[in-house]
Amino acid sequence: MAAKQVKSKQRVADHGEVFTAEREVKAMCDLVKPETERIDSRFLEPACGEGAFLTEILRRKLVVVKRQYGKSPADYEKYSVIAITSLYGVDILEDNAEICRQKLFEIWDTEYTANAKSQANDQCRETVKFILRKNILCGDALTLRQADGSPIVFAEWSLVTGNLVKRRDYELSQLLEGHEEQMSLDMVGWQYDEEVQAFIPAPVWEYPPTDYRRLADYE
Repeated sequence: MAAKQVKSKQRVADHGEVFTAEREVKAMCDLVKPETERIDSRFLEPACGEGAFLTEILRRKLVVVKRQYGKSPADYEKYSVIAITSLYGVDILEDNAEICRQKLFEIWDTEYTANAKSQANDQCRETVKFILRKNILCGDALTLRQADGSPIVFAEWSLVTGNLVKRRDYELSQLLEGHEEQMSLDMVGWQYDEEVQAFIPAPVWEYPPTDYRRLADYE
């Protein structure tokens, strides 16, 4: 049975809430198919609803994780977590944001349990729940504010070596600003990155490289 596109007429009137049909979701994801099948390619859905696009992308990424790392439960676990870290969403309604988190976790956990088998563990499951709390937020992507009025801040998770993941937190407003060629090295809030040879926003917070299973230690 196809998923409902409208929860209630009142929600449509108040928030313009109409969910994208599954057929259109798949067709739109097919337009960027190579990226949806790259494990660490990042996606942001600015009005994520219950996560129609993010769940479809996660399913595609996990197919790739299984194909590349399915013979090693340890590698499958690590790269399935990296797939989760790459997905971001914002929705103005908290119930939608929570359902989105739940759906993403359930999709991941079903595949994780099936592929990691006896090595599947609750520490990893709690790590994924923690990441989803940081990546799927209740807020307004137009005002770039969370429901409590604070700026929307997303964590960037980067696998650096072995099992170590580097976390940097950035304000969404800065990530959307772009950069100008004329920016100088002393621009407040920006820094020059030699690797990419461009100005990038300075993180509002930076954490030491941490084993991916212990990311929640830095709540």
